[in-house]
Amino acid sequence: MHIESNIHIQATDGYSLGATLYYADDSPRPERLAIINCATGVKAAYYARYARFLADHGYLALTWDYRGIGASRPSSLRKLKAGKFDWGNKDFEGILQWVANNFPDSELHVVGHSIGGVMPGYAPSSWRIDRMLIVGAQFAYWRDYAQASRRKMLLKWHVAMPLLTTLLGYFPGSTLGWLEDLPAGVAYEWAFRRARLEHPDADRVQYFPLLGCPTLAYTISDDPFGTPAAVIRLLDYYINSDRTLVSLTPGDLHLKQIGHFSFFHDRFRDNLWMETLQWLDSCLHRRRELQHWPAARIIEEAKEMENVA
Repeated sequence: MHIESNIHIQATDGYSLGATLYYADDSPRPERLAIINCATGVKAAYYARYARFLADHGYLALTWDYRGIGASRPSSLRKLKAGKFDWGNKDFEGILQWVANNFPDSELHVVGHSIGGVMPGYAPSSWRIDRMLIVGAQFAYWRDYAQASRRKMLLKWHVAMPLLTTLLGYFPGSTLGWLEDLPAGVAYEWAFRRARLEHPDADRVQYFPLLGCPTLAYTISDDPFGTPAAVIRLLDYYINSDRTLVSLTPGDLHLKQIGHFSFFHDRFRDNLWMETLQWLDSCLHRRRELQHWPAARIIEEAKEMENVA
């Protein structure tokens, strides 16, 4: 039996975030809890199928919407001052603190899709994460886009998007069929993204070294966003995580395409999802490794300071 509970969790600045808990009994005290971080402009509801799958296998799964998206959207996006750093540093940090307060004994896993894989690097409490799985995770630097799609994506996301945002005060993605509407700050941050996350503020990367858990990253051969170059550019920031990059092609599953979004469709329940479960449960995977980076060092100071406090 699936139980789904809609709740609200406060970001660190008090902003109310819509979230949903998925579990398989009426008194969840799980050994493992999985937070699912969305892609840019994608509602948390998109990941409900995968969250139910995790609940079927003993997890308490938590999906949540970034401020400005889905159940966390205010009445007017024009008035919302928000960027992707806010999503990680305030929103995801609030989610981590809520989980720590309510489920302190649960092993904490994070599943991040696209920008969802960046969020832990912006959060001071990311040291709490015990395992991380990321799919097509990158921060949309245009030179990393797949070469065959780069020109079209440049015009769409780096020319049309900022122009429309300037005209309307927000990006009307849902009207265009280009994902969900976005706050202006998020749209501009995407459109004008440079090669390094340190721009425009070096403080934005200060928390990446706090993540000390094993990380498995998928790159999919027909994903124009999450190319190996794009995923590696992100993984390079998680210096204290034991990181493994694996490759997936549609042909591996006798399909013509998977792309950036289909990984979380339930047609993959018996194959891809099962192998993600194996990783989350045991850190084992069956994919061909493109690259592996051992952790530079594991930081324990944050945990020790927490215990002292």
